[in-house]
Amino acid sequence: MRKLSEITDAVLTYHPTADLDVIFNAYMFSAKAHRGQSRDSGEAYLSHPVEVAFNLTRLKMDERTIAAGLLHDTIEDTLTTSDEIQNVFGEEVYHLVEGVTKIGQMPFASKEEKQAENYRKMVLAMAQDIRVVMIKLADRAHNLKTLDSLPEEKQKRIARETLDIYAPMANRLGIGWLKTELEDGSFKYLHPGPYRTLLKKVEQVESERGLYVEECCRALDRELKSSGIAGKVMGRPKHFYSIYQKMIVQDLPFDELYDLVGLRVIVESEQSCYAVLGVVHSLWRPIPGKFKDYIAMPKPNRYQSLHTTVSGPRGQRVEVQIRTAEMHRVAEQGIAAHWQYKEDGNSSVKHLNDHLDWVRTMMEEQKEIKNAKDFLASFKVDLYFQEVFVFTPQGEVVAMPRGATPIDLAYNIHTDIGHHCIAAKVNGKLVSLRYKLKNGDQVEVVTDDQKFPSREWLPLVKTSKARNKISNYLNHRERERSRILGTELLENMIRKTGLEPQEVLQGPALDEAIHSCGFNNYDNLLMSVGYGKTSARRVLEKLVPREKIPAARHDELAEKTSPGSPGSPIRVKDFEDELLIRMGKCCNPIPGDSITGYITRGRGISVHHSQCPSVTGLVNESERLLEVEWDPPSEASFPTRVSIVTVEKQGQLAKISQGLAECEVNITRANVRLSGFKRAYFDLTIEIHDLSHLEKTFQRLKQIDGVLHVERVQEFGKKKPSLKGDAWEGTGGPEPSEEEPERVSS
Repeated sequence: MRKLSEITDAVLTYHPTADLDVIFNAYMFSAKAHRGQSRDSGEAYLSHPVEVAFNLTRLKMDERTIAAGLLHDTIEDTLTTSDEIQNVFGEEVYHLVEGVTKIGQMPFASKEEKQAENYRKMVLAMAQDIRVVMIKLADRAHNLKTLDSLPEEKQKRIARETLDIYAPMANRLGIGWLKTELEDGSFKYLHPGPYRTLLKKVEQVESERGLYVEECCRALDRELKSSGIAGKVMGRPKHFYSIYQKMIVQDLPFDELYDLVGLRVIVESEQSCYAVLGVVHSLWRPIPGKFKDYIAMPKPNRYQSLHTTVSGPRGQRVEVQIRTAEMHRVAEQGIAAHWQYKEDGNSSVKHLNDHLDWVRTMMEEQKEIKNAKDFLASFKVDLYFQEVFVFTPQGEVVAMPRGATPIDLAYNIHTDIGHHCIAAKVNGKLVSLRYKLKNGDQVEVVTDDQKFPSREWLPLVKTSKARNKISNYLNHRERERSRILGTELLENMIRKTGLEPQEVLQGPALDEAIHSCGFNNYDNLLMSVGYGKTSARRVLEKLVPREKIPAARHDELAEKTSPGSPGSPIRVKDFEDELLIRMGKCCNPIPGDSITGYITRGRGISVHHSQCPSVTGLVNESERLLEVEWDPPSEASFPTRVSIVTVEKQGQLAKISQGLAECEVNITRANVRLSGFKRAYFDLTIEIHDLSHLEKTFQRLKQIDGVLHVERVQEFGKKKPSLKGDAWEGTGGPEPSEEEPERVSS
């Protein structure tokens, strides 16, 4: 069993003036009260409150909270009364012990009702004194380590509750290490088979991974020193539950996971963080779309750090976190990092009100909720802030992914509602289908039987159900329209010969024409003609021999092809006719990008980046896709959107404009905004010749004093919100808000 001296020594490391007598007295009182009691594991019961108290020292709690941790089970599990605790230890310790005791003490009609009321009490306790919940978290952390002696059913119940409630609560309070500990401990009992397998695999690669991490650390440390940057570089692997989640969600075996290696750099100042980012990106090639600036835009739990993923030595991906020592302290300790001690020995919480605003809001919103099921759903809304929970007009809680729109919700309710939705009423106010749902929204979907899905919906939706339903509808509609158009085009071509379509489109000749054109049925042939991918004249040549067509009709049958756009930068492979070609404005591809073309009915070929949702979303429409390649004129230029982050100071726009001019780059659109973090954000559209030109331009921009980050903006490159429990995302939380108020716009 842990010794009392380990607790007191730990307290003195962060609170040298602590009153250790209250801890000593609480230890002696607890030992006497629990004398003769033992846990299911056979250990003396006192070992549990002692471990809880030690966990509280890891949370940097004050001496009275630690004393309450030592006493937290005395009222419930011994003959000790509330009056005794109050008389011996005073009001403060008494209220803390009483607060923990009240959670889970009253009898209820059902397990669900009991669970709901316990959580309601936790919310109330958080609002009144956050230390009560810190004791409860410390208590659960130790209980999780001693589940082996319990029946399997109870193990799983406690582990599930921990994963559903306590780990997210630790995350919501920003306590990174505790969140990780609770998740891994729960994983061990909820999925024992995968846990043991994963543990074995991690142990097998640990030595190799350790050598690789050391290699990366040495390389980065050398670069930092040569750049004159003082910083500490260290390695950090993902925790087991995070690895397991990635394996499940990405459907990958352990051997194919690429991001098991991570580095963390601790520096002295915020400015040094961005300097280190530049060093990292110059040392190793950054992975596009894998950069996150949580310093300029902190997460809701106050987490701050720069995150980037790079292609490290031998091409292996490495995740790098860059933060100051203070940011690291907040990332690991969360709200406990703001617990400070006055000279008189009393404790106070700095900025505690800011941290607990969400708790008070939760209480206000939930005080009228009587039903246990509704309360549980509402309680989880505020814990799982990487997900969005909304309410239907009937009060039903629906979980949606972050960034979901009313379209996602409509299809979640019923396919017909999704097909005919036109808007939504959110909290009584009419909004468009582009509105991003927020936690707690009450949403009523507005429908119109005369309205149907459009392709513009696909980039708006987040759920696979909505995307699949929309794609299936559009595919069916496009196929039907193309079949009708193909029929019309083919029949018109036949009539030009002086023959009747019904006479030609039958018998063995039609079957032979279908197969010789490369199709297995007549409908697919007609759809290809309707799309414009197969020429009606070509089908006619297979159907009717040339000698059977009167000579006077030959000139009339000659097809007029579109000359296309003179000097088009795109060449269509294996397609002889010249076609009208348009560049996709959603992704703005430039020479050097991987591209794909697809046929748009009546509008020629649309060319997009191969990763653009406009083409990746074309499920089961391979007949519309075409192979295209770059063939640009020598002086052609292409619009490209770029984002630049700089230090906020006068003249930055002029310097950026001069740098672009030196690279022979023209600006066609500019938007500038200033944040509250002394940062300026430039959203520019510039004209670029190709990828090489863009890279040279970026190199020049990075040389400008005050420029912190430059990247190309492409919609398809946006990263999805990380999984709940992803350790490398620090303390978790949603993506930075894109709705930060702008102070300056031009």
